[in-house]
Amino acid sequence: MSSIAGSVVRHGGTLGIVPAGRGNDFSRQLAIPSGAAAQATWLMADSPTAVDAIDVGGKVVVGSVYAGVDSRTSMIVNGLHRMPALLQYPYGAIRALATFPLTSYRVMVDNDVFEYDGFTAVVANSGYYGKGMHIAPQADVRDALLEVVLLGAGGRARFISRLPSVYRGTHTRHPEVVTTRGRVVTIEAQGVEAYADGEPLATLPITARVLPGALKVMLG
Repeated sequence: MSSIAGSVVRHGGTLGIVPAGRGNDFSRQLAIPSGAAAQATWLMADSPTAVDAIDVGGKVVVGSVYAGVDSRTSMIVNGLHRMPALLQYPYGAIRALATFPLTSYRVMVDNDVFEYDGFTAVVANSGYYGKGMHIAPQADVRDALLEVVLLGAGGRARFISRLPSVYRGTHTRHPEVVTTRGRVVTIEAQGVEAYADGEPLATLPITARVLPGALKVMLG
Protein backbone atom coordinates (compact mmCIF):
# COMPACT_ATOMS: atom_id res chain seq x y z
CA MET A 1 0.00 0.00 0.00
CA SER A 2 2.66 2.55 1.01
CA SER A 3 4.78 1.94 -2.10
CA ILE A 4 1.77 2.72 -4.30
CA ALA A 5 0.62 5.63 -2.14
CA GLY A 6 4.06 7.23 -2.37
CA SER A 7 3.86 7.35 -6.16
CA VAL A 8 0.30 8.72 -5.99
CA VAL A 9 1.40 11.50 -3.62
CA ARG A 10 4.44 12.43 -5.70
CA HIS A 11 2.45 12.59 -8.94
CA GLY A 12 -0.66 14.24 -7.48
CA GLY A 13 -2.94 11.35 -8.37
CA THR A 14 -5.94 9.79 -6.65
CA LEU A 15 -5.90 6.36 -5.01
CA GLY A 16 -8.79 3.92 -5.24
CA ILE A 17 -8.44 1.15 -2.65
CA VAL A 18 -9.83 -2.38 -2.94
CA PRO A 19 -9.09 -4.45 0.21
CA ALA A 20 -7.23 -7.50 -1.11
CA GLY A 21 -4.09 -7.70 1.01
CA ARG A 22 -3.14 -9.69 4.08
CA GLY A 23 -3.84 -6.96 6.64
CA ASN A 24 -6.12 -4.37 4.98
CA ASP A 25 -5.69 -2.09 7.98
CA PHE A 26 -5.74 1.24 6.14
CA SER A 27 -8.93 0.09 4.40
CA ARG A 28 -10.35 -0.75 7.82
CA GLN A 29 -9.53 2.75 9.08
CA LEU A 30 -11.30 4.27 6.07
CA ALA A 31 -14.29 1.93 6.58
CA ILE A 32 -14.09 0.63 3.00
CA PRO A 33 -16.84 -2.01 2.64
CA SER A 34 -16.39 -5.61 1.61
CA GLY A 35 -18.05 -7.08 -1.44
CA ALA A 36 -17.51 -6.18 -5.09
CA ALA A 37 -20.76 -4.26 -5.56
CA ALA A 38 -20.26 -2.09 -2.47
CA GLN A 39 -16.63 -1.43 -3.38
CA ALA A 40 -17.57 -0.40 -6.92
CA THR A 41 -20.03 2.15 -5.52
CA TRP A 42 -17.39 3.34 -3.07
CA LEU A 43 -14.83 3.89 -5.84
CA MET A 44 -17.32 5.93 -7.87
CA ALA A 45 -17.57 8.71 -5.29
CA ASP A 46 -18.20 12.18 -6.74
CA SER A 47 -14.83 13.59 -5.71
CA PRO A 48 -11.71 12.42 -3.88
CA THR A 49 -11.03 13.07 -0.19
CA ALA A 50 -7.66 14.31 1.05
CA VAL A 51 -6.18 12.30 3.93
CA ASP A 52 -2.90 12.56 5.79
CA ALA A 53 0.19 10.45 5.31
CA ILE A 54 3.59 10.11 7.02
CA ASP A 55 7.02 10.97 5.63
CA VAL A 56 10.03 9.05 6.93
CA GLY A 57 13.23 10.04 5.17
CA GLY A 58 11.42 10.56 1.89
CA LYS A 59 9.32 7.39 2.12
CA VAL A 60 5.56 7.88 2.24
CA VAL A 61 3.68 5.73 4.77
CA VAL A 62 -0.11 5.65 5.01
CA GLY A 63 -0.70 3.60 8.17
CA SER A 64 1.94 3.58 10.89
CA VAL A 65 5.62 3.38 11.73
CA TYR A 66 6.63 1.20 14.67
CA ALA A 67 9.79 -0.06 16.30
CA GLY A 68 9.88 -2.84 18.87
CA VAL A 69 7.85 -5.93 19.59
CA ASP A 70 5.51 -5.09 16.71
CA SER A 71 8.30 -4.71 14.18
CA ARG A 72 9.57 -8.09 15.39
CA THR A 73 6.03 -9.38 14.82
CA SER A 74 6.06 -8.09 11.24
CA MET A 75 9.41 -9.78 10.64
CA ILE A 76 8.01 -13.09 11.90
CA VAL A 77 4.78 -12.77 9.93
CA ASN A 78 6.66 -11.99 6.71
CA GLY A 79 8.36 -15.37 7.08
CA LEU A 80 5.12 -17.34 7.50
CA HIS A 81 4.07 -18.70 4.14
CA ARG A 82 2.15 -21.88 4.99
CA MET A 83 0.21 -20.81 8.08
CA PRO A 84 -3.38 -19.64 7.46
CA ALA A 85 -3.56 -15.84 7.19
CA LEU A 86 -6.03 -15.58 10.08
CA LEU A 87 -3.47 -17.07 12.48
CA GLN A 88 -0.32 -15.32 11.29
CA TYR A 89 -0.53 -12.07 13.22
CA PRO A 90 -1.70 -13.57 16.56
CA TYR A 91 1.04 -16.20 16.34
CA GLY A 92 3.66 -13.62 15.38
CA ALA A 93 2.61 -11.25 18.16
CA ILE A 94 2.79 -13.88 20.89
CA ARG A 95 6.16 -15.15 19.64
CA ALA A 96 7.52 -11.60 19.48
CA LEU A 97 6.19 -10.75 22.96
CA ALA A 98 7.96 -13.82 24.31
CA THR A 99 11.34 -12.92 22.80
CA PHE A 100 11.71 -9.15 22.33
CA PRO A 101 14.00 -7.70 25.06
CA LEU A 102 13.18 -4.79 27.33
CA THR A 103 14.62 -1.78 25.49
CA SER A 104 15.50 1.81 26.44
CA TYR A 105 13.66 4.30 24.22
CA ARG A 106 13.95 8.03 23.72
CA VAL A 107 11.04 9.50 21.78
CA MET A 108 10.70 13.16 20.86
CA VAL A 109 7.21 14.38 19.96
CA ASP A 110 7.45 17.98 18.75
CA ASN A 111 8.99 19.68 21.82
CA ASP A 112 8.30 16.90 24.33
CA VAL A 113 10.76 14.12 25.21
CA PHE A 114 9.76 10.69 26.57
CA GLU A 115 12.40 8.34 27.95
CA TYR A 116 11.32 4.90 29.11
CA ASP A 117 12.19 1.21 29.24
CA GLY A 118 9.65 -0.70 27.25
CA PHE A 119 8.69 -2.75 24.25
CA THR A 120 7.66 -0.46 21.42
CA ALA A 121 6.98 3.00 20.06
CA VAL A 122 4.26 3.49 17.44
CA VAL A 123 3.67 6.55 15.26
CA ALA A 124 0.23 6.20 13.73
CA ASN A 125 -1.69 7.98 11.01
CA SER A 126 -4.23 5.14 10.82
CA GLY A 127 -5.45 3.54 14.02
CA TYR A 128 -5.12 -0.08 12.90
CA TYR A 129 -2.22 -2.42 12.20
CA GLY A 130 -1.46 -6.14 12.40
CA LYS A 131 -4.69 -7.26 10.72
CA GLY A 132 -7.16 -5.50 12.96
CA MET A 133 -5.24 -4.51 16.09
CA HIS A 134 -6.63 -1.11 17.13
CA ILE A 135 -3.28 0.14 18.35
CA ALA A 136 -4.07 3.87 18.17
CA PRO A 137 -7.83 4.24 18.72
CA GLN A 138 -7.69 8.06 18.66
CA ALA A 139 -5.89 8.27 15.31
CA ASP A 140 -7.62 10.32 12.62
CA VAL A 141 -6.34 10.41 9.04
CA ARG A 142 -7.70 13.94 8.57
CA ASP A 143 -6.51 15.81 11.69
CA ALA A 144 -2.95 16.68 10.52
CA LEU A 145 -1.54 14.97 13.61
CA LEU A 146 0.28 11.73 14.34
CA GLU A 147 -0.96 9.57 17.19
CA VAL A 148 1.95 8.22 19.28
CA VAL A 149 1.64 5.10 21.44
CA LEU A 150 4.47 4.19 23.83
CA LEU A 151 4.37 0.76 25.43
CA GLY A 152 6.36 0.83 28.66
CA ALA A 153 7.75 -1.93 30.82
CA GLY A 154 5.50 -4.54 32.35
CA GLY A 155 5.40 -8.26 32.96
CA ARG A 156 5.79 -10.26 29.76
CA ALA A 157 3.01 -12.66 30.75
CA ARG A 158 0.75 -9.68 31.44
CA PHE A 159 1.35 -8.32 27.94
CA ILE A 160 0.51 -11.65 26.36
CA SER A 161 -2.68 -11.93 28.40
CA ARG A 162 -3.68 -8.41 27.36
CA LEU A 163 -3.19 -8.98 23.64
CA PRO A 164 -6.99 -9.20 23.02
CA SER A 165 -7.35 -5.66 24.43
CA VAL A 166 -5.21 -4.33 21.56
CA TYR A 167 -7.84 -5.55 19.07
CA ARG A 168 -10.51 -3.73 21.06
CA GLY A 169 -8.40 -0.58 21.48
CA THR A 170 -8.77 -0.71 25.28
CA HIS A 171 -5.06 -1.33 25.95
CA THR A 172 -4.49 2.42 26.26
CA ARG A 173 -6.25 2.32 29.64
CA HIS A 174 -3.33 0.44 31.19
CA PRO A 175 -0.82 2.58 33.14
CA GLU A 176 2.23 1.33 31.22
CA VAL A 177 0.81 2.68 27.95
CA VAL A 178 1.37 6.38 27.20
CA THR A 179 -0.37 8.13 24.30
CA THR A 180 0.32 11.57 22.89
CA ARG A 181 0.23 13.29 19.51
CA GLY A 182 2.25 15.68 17.41
CA ARG A 183 3.50 16.56 13.96
CA VAL A 184 7.15 15.45 14.12
CA VAL A 185 8.26 12.33 16.00
CA THR A 186 11.79 10.95 16.43
CA ILE A 187 12.33 7.46 17.85
CA GLU A 188 15.72 6.42 19.23
CA ALA A 189 16.79 3.03 20.62
CA GLN A 190 19.83 0.80 20.18
CA GLY A 191 19.64 -2.03 17.65
CA VAL A 192 15.91 -1.85 16.94
CA GLU A 193 14.56 -2.07 13.40
CA ALA A 194 11.62 0.11 12.47
CA TYR A 195 8.88 -1.18 10.17
CA ALA A 196 6.20 0.71 8.26
CA ASP A 197 2.92 -0.88 7.23
CA GLY A 198 4.36 -4.39 7.56
CA GLU A 199 7.61 -3.75 5.65
CA PRO A 200 11.19 -3.10 6.87
CA LEU A 201 11.99 0.61 7.05
CA ALA A 202 15.33 1.36 8.78
CA THR A 203 17.29 0.77 11.95
CA LEU A 204 16.58 3.44 14.57
CA PRO A 205 16.82 6.39 14.89
CA ILE A 206 14.08 7.53 12.52
CA THR A 207 12.06 10.74 12.25
CA ALA A 208 8.44 10.72 11.09
CA ARG A 209 6.60 13.83 9.91
CA VAL A 210 2.92 14.20 9.15
CA LEU A 211 1.97 15.11 5.58
CA PRO A 212 -1.39 16.86 6.04
CA GLY A 213 -3.89 16.05 3.29
CA ALA A 214 -1.12 14.70 1.06
CA LEU A 215 -3.01 11.66 -0.28
CA LYS A 216 -6.24 11.83 -2.27
CA VAL A 217 -8.44 8.75 -1.97
CA MET A 218 -11.89 7.79 -3.21
CA LEU A 219 -14.28 7.58 -0.27
CA GLY A 220 -17.89 6.65 -0.90
